[in-house]
Amino acid sequence: MKIAVFAGDGIGPEVTREAVRVLEALALPGLELIEGDVGGAAYKRHGHPLPQATLDIARECDAILFGAVGDPDCDNLERSLRPEQAILGLRKAMGFFANLRPARVFAGLEDFSALRPEVAGAIDLLIVRELNGDVYFGEKGIRKLEDGRRQGWDMMSYAEDEVRRIAHVGFKAAQGRAKPGEKGKLCSVDKANVLETSQLWRDVMIEVSADYPDVELSHMYVDNAAMQLVRNPGQFDVIVTGNLFGDILSDQASMCVGSIGLLASASLSEGTSGLYEPIHGSAPDIAGKGLANPMATILSAAMLLRHSLGFEAQAARIEAAVAKTLADGIRGGDLGGSFGTAAIGDAVLERL
Repeated sequence: MKIAVFAGDGIGPEVTREAVRVLEALALPGLELIEGDVGGAAYKRHGHPLPQATLDIARECDAILFGAVGDPDCDNLERSLRPEQAILGLRKAMGFFANLRPARVFAGLEDFSALRPEVAGAIDLLIVRELNGDVYFGEKGIRKLEDGRRQGWDMMSYAEDEVRRIAHVGFKAAQGRAKPGEKGKLCSVDKANVLETSQLWRDVMIEVSADYPDVELSHMYVDNAAMQLVRNPGQFDVIVTGNLFGDILSDQASMCVGSIGLLASASLSEGTSGLYEPIHGSAPDIAGKGLANPMATILSAAMLLRHSLGFEAQAARIEAAVAKTLADGIRGGDLGGSFGTAAIGDAVLERL
């Protein structure tokens, strides 16, 4: 089993280091960690944010543990050389099409949400976002009209097979999260009352649902879904949606939870390969100071064990250790605490 470790920029190396310590503590037989350069760090060393050597490592490994990319020193580079191109390039080259972003409120942290504690405390959901289609990848441009005015345009489209494969990911996730003896719950979010793209999306979701009689499928327009995430987020279990809507709703869900420093994510291919990363950025303002909260990266490592390597029990152990650490009052500055990066890592290891 090989895991590529791409720490990246800013706080990336600091938080990734703690996740690696947790993985090593599990002493999994045959586990090998291989490091590679990405982002601004890679540009400074190799002249490109995603060097061929790094891409070769990614293809050789079973999964990728990713830190963060983003470096103010690279802000003036042309777009193709910006640090962020590393993550986009990996998604494209590795065929990562399904983004999984769980959001839950850990016990004792309800007051950190912008929502009322009793509302926030009910949040335990998973957003499944399609990554390779939609308006982000359609034809686009800016043209000049006959009267001299400029007009921007973007093509939104989905092919049936693109919807079908993300639908299967969503239904399987709902099956896996279902409580014993109960049906899974999957809410498909679209804008089928306005967009033909969304009508196709809804039609295909209904067709695929026939393969999953143990999952209850519901539909919701995206504007209502955004409202319901604030009004009653506890009603959701798994949400599956397109690239644009998923981008917006997953960020909204993260703020409902209360701290971006606790949120992990996975980007999966059609096989078992995946890229796992915290949703926060490189935070250059605190880089090198030992202040960053590593829990999101540690939880990303748990997702890696679950989805790419099949170690469910070990993933659950890590998640339980993080929850116990938080319940014991060991928190970083993002949660009003005074514990630094390494101290939080030590605490998680003790409870593991």
